[in-house]
Amino acid sequence: MAQSTKLAGSRNAKRRGDPAAPGFSLDDSPFFLVNQVAAAYAGVMETSLRAVGMDIPRWRVLMLAQQGGWLPVGEVAKLAGMKLPTATKVVQRLARDGLVKTRTSRTDRRVTEVGLCPRGRRAVATIRSVASGVYQRAFVGFSAEEISSLTLLLRQLRQALEPPRSRRRTPGG
Repeated sequence: MAQSTKLAGSRNAKRRGDPAAPGFSLDDSPFFLVNQVAAAYAGVMETSLRAVGMDIPRWRVLMLAQQGGWLPVGEVAKLAGMKLPTATKVVQRLARDGLVKTRTSRTDRRVTEVGLCPRGRRAVATIRSVASGVYQRAFVGFSAEEISSLTLLLRQLRQALEPPRSRRRTPGG
C-alpha cells in the first residue's frame, strides 16, 4: 500500500513539475530548483573564493586545467559553461597572473591550449580546500548513496539536455 501511494505521488510530482500541467508549481519544478541551488552555490562559492583572492570564472578554469595535460580553450569554455570570448579573457588573466601558460596546439595551429604553472598548482590546492568546505557544508545531512544518486540524476539530466551530436553520414547509411 505504501509503495503504491509513493508511486502515485511520484507521478503527480512529474505532472506538477511540467510547466504546461494545470497543477504546475515552481516548488515542484526540477529546473527551478536546480536554478535556485546553482544560485545559492554560486553565492557561497563567490564569497568563499573572494576570501582567498579568487573568483568563480578563474576557479572553474583552474580546476579544469588541473585535470591534467593541455586543454584547448574552446573545451575549457564548453566544460566551464562560458562563452569562448569569456574563457579566453579568463585564461589571459590567469596567464598574466602566472597561474597558467598557453601554447598553440601541436595538431591545429588555430587552437590555443592552456596548462597549469607551478604557481597555478599551488592556487588549485588552496581553492580545492575552499571548495571542500562548501561541499562539506552543502552535503552534511546526505548519505554517500544520496550523493551518488543525485550525481547520477544530474548527469542524466545534463545528457538529456545536450544538443544531439551530429552524425557523420556513411556511404549507404
